Amino acid sequence: MPPTSRSRKIVIIGAGIVGISIAYFLAREGISATIIDAEGPSAGATGASDGAVSVASKQPGLMMSLAQKARALYEQMASEGTLARQYKSRPTFLIGRTPEEIDILDEHARDLESVGEQITILDRSRLRSLVSGVGEGAFGGVMVSRDGHALGYQVTERLLALSGAKPNRNLAVTGVLLSDSRATGVATAAGNIEADVVIVAAGLGSASLARLGNALFPRKGQLVITDRGDLGQSALAGHLMTAGYIAAKRSAAKPAPSPIGLVIDPLVTGQYLIGGTREDNRRDRGTDAATIAAILREAVALYPSLRARRVIRTFSGVRTASRDGLPIIGFHPAIQNLLIATGFEGDGICLGPMIGKIIANLVRGLPAGTDISALAPGRLLAQASAA
Repeated sequence: MPPTSRSRKIVIIGAGIVGISIAYFLAREGISATIIDAEGPSAGATGASDGAVSVASKQPGLMMSLAQKARALYEQMASEGTLARQYKSRPTFLIGRTPEEIDILDEHARDLESVGEQITILDRSRLRSLVSGVGEGAFGGVMVSRDGHALGYQVTERLLALSGAKPNRNLAVTGVLLSDSRATGVATAAGNIEADVVIVAAGLGSASLARLGNALFPRKGQLVITDRGDLGQSALAGHLMTAGYIAAKRSAAKPAPSPIGLVIDPLVTGQYLIGGTREDNRRDRGTDAATIAAILREAVALYPSLRARRVIRTFSGVRTASRDGLPIIGFHPAIQNLLIATGFEGDGICLGPMIGKIIANLVRGLPAGTDISALAPGRLLAQASAA
């Protein structure tokens, strides 16, 4: 059993939304944790995300179910005041631009409806009445009424402040210390830090630290930010997501047919975040003119009002994807007191607080509260050793 005493030492590697959420939920139980990050809070994928707290975008089955629970936790934390300014409820509009894309959305709508989501099937006329200014190329779509939005770095800042933790910034962890197959701390550039429980939530760095072999790989995404537009200009009621993005998520472990999965996200600032790409095995953080131009062409075709906006920034983030398209969550099968929370790819913002709560439960020796058996690290380690 993992140690449960409040006097035990807990080390969290990674200061993204998952790592900080873990620290927050531990702090609520009076348990302090040492947070270590090679850069700082939200420096990785958390700070380079579109902020969708979305069931609409999830792979059917387990991921869709987890997203529903994660969204419910966001709603609860917002109503309690914890994330009142960070979380906003809004619809997601899934849009088909070809008959083939409409077929994808029809199937996806059935899956959403089967898990109790409130959806509305939109023909071309109804879509235009709800999404003013959508382009002629939009055949129809699906509205998912109860999705939401939260910028990852804002959630991280809020939960970090409430936790009272002071992250160790710019400190690289070079390894997990072991004694008789038991985690006893971490080695860092500034020396060793002892721990009774080590939690690895370090994105791509989790593979080497948690001895996950080739279970993880980088998936880069390039994005665009526009200016604020004119005062009084109406914004979209929710974000627009094309069926191409849905098709990629429905088979997340396979390469996408196109590197662009278009999302147009209206921000509370009046700006638009437009993305993005799914570039496998790319870990650089640069953007290139050809790719950004391709994203913008698709975006303007879908929502011509964007022609009136200026691009003020382009950026990219590197998501951590797993070989089977599912996150890796739970205790290491061969190393005691080593917990892992990684491989969220584009779902980390949505799932982050819920995963934090789950890992905090496991640290305390409690049930996860949600069935995560299918996400256990051993599944990928077993596959790797059998290969």
